[in-house]
Amino acid sequence: MRVTLHTDYALRMLMLLAMEPDQLHTIEEISTRYDISRNHLKKVAQTLVQYGFVESVRGRSGGLRLRQRPEDINVGTVVRATEDGFNLVECFTAEDNTCLISSVCGLRGPLEEALAAFLDVLDRYSLADLIQNPGRMRRMRRLLSLDAEVA
Repeated sequence: MRVTLHTDYALRMLMLLAMEPDQLHTIEEISTRYDISRNHLKKVAQTLVQYGFVESVRGRSGGLRLRQRPEDINVGTVVRATEDGFNLVECFTAEDNTCLISSVCGLRGPLEEALAAFLDVLDRYSLADLIQNPGRMRRMRRLLSLDAEVA
């Protein structure tokens, strides 16, 4: 199982916002801190706002912040919201299925079970779980230059 860059960037954005919940962060700043595409982050932010994980504050002093407490943001829910589908093989969607053996193939069941297990594990974690380790959080803050101004 592999998640898209959209989901990866969404989780990274949420972790950064969770580390400084009382501050607003701009797309430009987040892009600079993670060294990732500003245009891609705009799309990610739109998704996170649409699903209610993030609030967008408009204006000159605007930016992004969490709309919910980190403890209330479930990682599995974020992954489901940000992934465009979980079609591991073409037979998972009837309209795309051209596989000649799909009606008799035994692979679909195990793949569906594996996907369910993947999501079940993610459902056990909140955003707070991803950042709560103090040593890890200090290192993340240092790597993202959160304790210093970004140029």
